[in-house]
Amino acid sequence: MELASVVRSSVVRSSVVRQAPAAVAAARSLEVAGQLRAAIMEGDDTRIARLLSDLLRVRGLTKGQRVRLQSRALLNLVHSLRSVALNDELTGLLNRRGFMQTATRLLDLALRDRQVAHLVYFRLAIGAAAAAHGEEACARNVLLRRMGNFLRDSFPSYGVYEVLGRLSGGEFAALTPRAEHAMRSALMLRARTPERGCDAPELPLQVAVVHFEPAAPAAIDELLHNAADQLSQEVTPALETRPPVTEVASVGSAPRSGLTLA
Repeated sequence: MELASVVRSSVVRSSVVRQAPAAVAAARSLEVAGQLRAAIMEGDDTRIARLLSDLLRVRGLTKGQRVRLQSRALLNLVHSLRSVALNDELTGLLNRRGFMQTATRLLDLALRDRQVAHLVYFRLAIGAAAAAHGEEACARNVLLRRMGNFLRDSFPSYGVYEVLGRLSGGEFAALTPRAEHAMRSALMLRARTPERGCDAPELPLQVAVVHFEPAAPAAIDELLHNAADQLSQEVTPALETRPPVTEVASVGSAPRSGLTLA
């Protein structure tokens, strides 16, 4: 009995000894993590770097493991910053910079493959619609989010074959190789129809369509300029009640499928 008691006591002491460093490391890890959060809130870059290194060291990683983990974290941060730089936070679409970059790549592919592409330019009357509903800032944000959803529904191949962007306050654009997605009359009709299960009013939109022809290629900024000029020359108000007019520019031949962004 005495021998068994001694063995059990030895095992307990050994377990306590093994667990003590782990408990200390866990407590230290929590302490450093708290300091790291405070440094991040204060924007102290030097302290952030030191505490991050301390945190990784406390968790028992080797120097090589710490370097790899820090490199991976840095790469993730670069990707996050790039996403913030190229996307519009409110609508989830590309911002002007992201749209211009991605649309240029799609036009390069269209030129290489001798395919027609279609630029659809939208002008959303934000101020008038927001003022009509009161609480202007809130109504404006709701309207912009609706516009983002409207574009995603109208161009279901975005991100693969199509590019969507918010270029400025109420200026939006879509670039697509699909002629059926660039029909102005269909887009105007869709804008008049509230979203499914929603009592929201029609979107106050003006729409122009211009086309990229491989035989006479134009840059994306030139296409946007031409589309904006087309709208400025129109005398009919947005969302006219009479039957929609024909597209601003003649629709080119339907492109072959398979144009993807590299």
